[in-house]
Order: sequence, then structure tokens, then C-alpha cells
Amino acid sequence: MGSFPGGVHPRYEKDLTAGKATRTLDPPAEAVIPMSQHIGAPAKVCVEKGDEVRTGQVVGEAGGFVSSPVHATVSGKVKVIEDRPHPSGKDVLSVVIESDGEDAWVDLDPHEADLLEIPLNEVKERILEAGIVGLGGATFPSHVKLSPPADKTIDTVILNGAECEPYLTADHRLMLEQPRAVAQGLALIARVMGAARGIIAVEANKPDAIQALEAEVGKLSGSVDAKLEVKVLPVVYPQGAEKQLIYALLGREVPSGGLPMDVSALVHNVGTAASMVRAACEGRPLVERIVTVTGDAVKEPDNLSVRIGTPVRELIEACGGYVDDGPAKLIAGGPMMGFAQHTDEVPVIKGTSGILVLSKRLVRRVEPGPCIRCGECIRHCPMKLNPAELVLYAEHDLFADAERVGALDCIECGCCSWGCPASIPLVQHVRKVKVEIMAERAKDRKAS
Repeated sequence: MGSFPGGVHPRYEKDLTAGKATRTLDPPAEAVIPMSQHIGAPAKVCVEKGDEVRTGQVVGEAGGFVSSPVHATVSGKVKVIEDRPHPSGKDVLSVVIESDGEDAWVDLDPHEADLLEIPLNEVKERILEAGIVGLGGATFPSHVKLSPPADKTIDTVILNGAECEPYLTADHRLMLEQPRAVAQGLALIARVMGAARGIIAVEANKPDAIQALEAEVGKLSGSVDAKLEVKVLPVVYPQGAEKQLIYALLGREVPSGGLPMDVSALVHNVGTAASMVRAACEGRPLVERIVTVTGDAVKEPDNLSVRIGTPVRELIEACGGYVDDGPAKLIAGGPMMGFAQHTDEVPVIKGTSGILVLSKRLVRRVEPGPCIRCGECIRHCPMKLNPAELVLYAEHDLFADAERVGALDCIECGCCSWGCPASIPLVQHVRKVKVEIMAERAKDRKAS
């Protein structure tokens, strides 16, 4: 099986949690439910302070087509609706629910038909109503991905089980513990898209998950039209980025500014696919997910199944708390693409795949030096960009020039920063460029 140009081999550190079965935490005493847990328009609050709500009840309605509803993840009373800290680093409008300890659910609507016989329009509607978004971190509303324009055909569906980000093992545990749901999710999506082929892509460092998935895919293969298979990929970061995954598996290059559907492919995370199955079969909304809590500054790293809205502090406490010296850095996500947090009061959201807690020993605080034109950032970039050139444009506010040389194609994987001998925070500079370019585009649209 092929790979892609560029990439790096960081220390993966997955042994901390890869062998630990997922443990379920009790629902929190207070759940903080942000209205922004997905790409696109934030959800619109549809409850009021003092309302009694049940687990699974919609508390935020989709704010547009590219949006997604959010649900109560505990039963109880709406304590307050206000801006609260969010893993993105901003304060976001949130519904705060004080649990009554009952975990009383709304009435779910299980479907009587077999999974692969549910009418396609009902599958899409249930996925929308359940608030399913990409659980790999991108959080793109799943019903939108399942509704490409009429002129775009999908011949291959790919489930991303690479989980190439160091430290994280949430997807690994899901594939190992719920392989049937993952395989069913692949079959369901292939059926919805009319795809002839379905692939579950897994890096070679997860042999137990590969074996479990192959067994389940084998059971399904005779009952579906699509050819279903598990493909084993080399271990290299960022193997799980969708454009790199498509190139490695299919040899197709997504064009600059394009989407996977432009090359007749569709990529979903394995956790997203399993959630789609629960939504389609049980009518179950997305109210919980697996989160890896790991790093050398937490006492007992683990994989936890937690309700969305649970404060990160409670996950840390469930893992024995911080080591004596405390953390030097707290990250939502992994070390390459995650976001540093200023407080552990932020809640788990739909896209929270991991909480990484690092000690001073592992947090490098080095003043960046001047660029020495070594070309390491170019060699490592999986998108074939020149990060050093983009940084120069960023420093001189030459955003149009940065756009011309492909700044918006940057996937923010961090390979350039990881490989830079001068310790220049290249990816942060490119993020700034992308924000400025998009702001200029928005300004132009408003003016026209």
C-alpha cells in the first residue's frame, strides 16, 4: 500500500493507553453544552433558563444547512445560558445544565427495518437529527457530506482509522471494541452514496484492531453491493489527513482548493460511522464519545467514554489527577494539531478526541532563531508547500501573495514546525495568513 509525499515520524507514545479498555464515566453533575461544536453556523438555543430537559433532548437547533443540532447530555434543569470557555480558545454561547442525577432520556425511535433496508432519505434525516459531525476533529456536519451536488458521484467511501496523531488511542479502542458498528457504518455510508467500494484504512501499528475489523467486514461482504475491505497503511504522520489518505489508497490527488468529492471519494472517521449506525438504528443522538486522557503529567492515562459537556477537569480527576509538579501544558487533541488550553474547565465537545497533559520535561520552550534556508519544512510538507516562503509573506502582511502560492491548501498538520531546526512556529504563522485571507474574502463578499 502506498503513502504520500512528505510527512514525519514523531514519537508516537501510544503505549500509554493503547492497551487500556475504554472506561465509562458517570454523567457530570453539570454539563456545559456549547452551541459551536461543528464547522459552519452555530446552533440556535431553543431552551430557556429554568427549563427541565431530558438526556437526548435538542437544546440547540441547526443554524443552517452547514450546521448541526446539539443535545442535552444529562437530564436536569437549564441553569444558565451564557458564554463559557471553549476548546477553541474563545468563549462560546453555551447551555449549562444542572443534572438531576436521573439521566432520564427522551423517547428514542428505534427503526424496525434492518440497517441496510432503512430508506435512504430516513438515514440522512436521522443523521441530521442526531447531530452527527466528524469525530476525528474536523467536526464537519455529516449530513452535508452525505449530500454532494448532483454532478458529483462517489465511487469510494473511506473510513479513517489511521489515528496518526501521537498519543491518541480513542479510535484504536473503538475499532477494537466496536468493530461491528464500524463495519456496519462503512456499509451504510457506501449504500447511501451508491459507492462501489468501501475501505477502512488503519495504520499498521494497530494489528489487533485490523484483525477485529477484517472479521466483521468479512461477515458483511456478501450482504451488500459494495466491495468492502480493510487496508493497512504505513505508519507516518499525517497519514490520517483526508487528502493524504485518498492519495495513499487510491492514487488520486485532490486539486488545490478542492474537496474529496472532486475525485469521487468520501472520507469519514470511524467514530463518526459508528455514531451514524446508532442514529439510524436506534434514533440515538450524539451525546457521548471516547476521549484519550494521556501524557506524562497525568497519573493514570486512560481511554474514557464521556458525555459531551463534561468538564476536562473531571476527566483528569478520573485518571488520578495531575502528577505532583502539575502540567506545563494542557492540550485538547494531540501534540501536532491540538490546541493548548488555559483552563481545565473547558468542556468535552464532539470533536474532542484527546486531552494531553505534558510536564515541563516534555514542553520545549525555545526562542525561535532565524530561518537558515535548510528546506526541511519543504521536505516534510505533505501538501508540497513552501512554509518558509509563507512565513515571509505573513511577516510583511502580503496575504494576496501567500494565497497565490497555496496558503489555503495548508492542512495545519504541524510537520513544518516539527522539523524546523530553528524552532520557528511555522504553522502558527500560516494559520494567521489563512485567517487574514478568509477575512479579506468575507469583506469582498460583503462589498459586492
